[in-house]
Amino acid sequence: MTRLSMPPVPPQPNTAPVSRPAVPAEPAKVARAAQDFEAMAIGELLKPMFDTVDTANSFFGGGSGEEAWRPMLVQDIAKQIAAHGGLGLAKPVYDAMLRMQEAKAQ
Repeated sequence: MTRLSMPPVPPQPNTAPVSRPAVPAEPAKVARAAQDFEAMAIGELLKPMFDTVDTANSFFGGGSGEEAWRPMLVQDIAKQIAAHGGLGLAKPVYDAMLRMQEAKAQ
């Protein structure tokens, strides 16, 4: 086996790190983002469950229409679960996001 050799990386010119302006934390937006993250995580947990459902004998009979709408149904169910307490992920995510914003502001 032959190894591929990569050319050495040339040194970078002196560049200052790009700084972003400190944006004050908006607790309502941060809370919404944390809840959206929890809903997305719950949706990913629910997806395999809905993938194993036999839709041929369901009320709607399966088909391409049901297949197209199923991801939206799963996400909506996940949003409802997250809005009513969820798995408890939103609060730690919210706290971590605020800590990160405070650290950037300093």
